[in-house]
Amino acid sequence: QVQLVESGGGLVQPGGSLRLSCKASGSIFIIEYMGWYRQTPGKQRELVATISSGLITNYADSVKGRFTISRDSANNTVDLQMSSLKPDDTAIYYCNLNQRRTTRGLRYDYWGQGTQVTVSS
Repeated sequence: QVQLVESGGGLVQPGGSLRLSCKASGSIFIIEYMGWYRQTPGKQRELVATISSGLITNYADSVKGRFTISRDSANNTVDLQMSSLKPDDTAIYYCNLNQRRTTRGLRYDYWGQGTQVTVSS
């Protein structure tokens, strides 16, 4: 099994910054992507940012220019630096890992338990 442990959530004022971190451990094989998603009550989980094994990044339009995703492949960690935070960024943020067991095998998704980010004055 894969364990994903997130940290760094909390309460921040609009315009402020937070940094989320996620560490993967356990049965790690061939990681395709790591990333962050978020969810608010009554809405579907949505992509925030992903980073591939080749360090190619992808961002939701709503966070481009404000959030930066980074990855430490040696330690299986992924961070999300969030700046210029807005109340609309309030959500539970989930770490995601997508991996294969073999080079041509199926891909599997794993999720962290989530960390709350609240942007409010």
